[in-house]
Amino acid sequence: MHLSATMENNNRITKVNCRNEKISFTENHFTATNHKTASVVSPWTLHGAVCLQRLPVISQDRNPIEEQFSGLMQQMELERSLLSDHELRLLEDAARMSRKQEEDYDSDEEEDYGDKEIVTAQDLEDAWEQKLKQFHPAQRSNGDKLDVSSSERCLADSLVLLIKQDVGSQKVWLLPQIQWMAGETLRQTAERALTNLPGADLKATFLGNAPCGFYKYKYPKDIQKEGSVGAKVFFFKAVMFSPNHLPLKKNSFAWVKKDELKDFLTPEYLKQVYRFIMSL
Repeated sequence: MHLSATMENNNRITKVNCRNEKISFTENHFTATNHKTASVVSPWTLHGAVCLQRLPVISQDRNPIEEQFSGLMQQMELERSLLSDHELRLLEDAARMSRKQEEDYDSDEEEDYGDKEIVTAQDLEDAWEQKLKQFHPAQRSNGDKLDVSSSERCLADSLVLLIKQDVGSQKVWLLPQIQWMAGETLRQTAERALTNLPGADLKATFLGNAPCGFYKYKYPKDIQKEGSVGAKVFFFKAVMFSPNHLPLKKNSFAWVKKDELKDFLTPEYLKQVYRFIMSL
């Protein structure tokens, strides 16, 4: 009986010691893992980029089929509509003028107007016609459509802002981007990429807090240093809401349509941009 109790106590002590050793091993392993993780630096540099679009300002020109359909609908509406008050007044004025030319015309009919000057519906139409001649509609195009440095080109289309950046010894067209800084979110990085554009004062609304696209590329070998092999770029969408901004420097900025992107961007970069860009 005494021997059995002694063996049971020894077993309990052994289990407790094993448990303490296991906990100590787990803590040491966790500390070593954290130290290893903290010491590892990613070979990729993070960047935030913004896809800034200027939405259409005017409506698109109608194609021939749309023109024909619009003419048909207007003709149907004209045939089915009732006469307006102005059209009824035109008929009334025409009937009164016809009665004046008759031999049995009674001039007492004019007594209803008294000494007031009679203004016919035709007089009103003539006055409206003069006002219409003084009206000059706004132009559907401002400046040269081939001047890609102006955001006022191609008012009926959506435009995307591109900038020319140095990548190694080459200058390439990209969406505005800038390197991520510790302590900021990727959206804040994308906003900073827009506000840091030299000579620009662009006002934009960002669409969401999550990236809409991703792209990575390797640096040229001559600039791969300090363990950084390339960049990972996270794209965010934004829409320009203020058309008034400082003019951008030519040959460094470009406002292009979606079908013009292929003339500026590299094929691999363009493939990623096509996945999220809006065509409005």
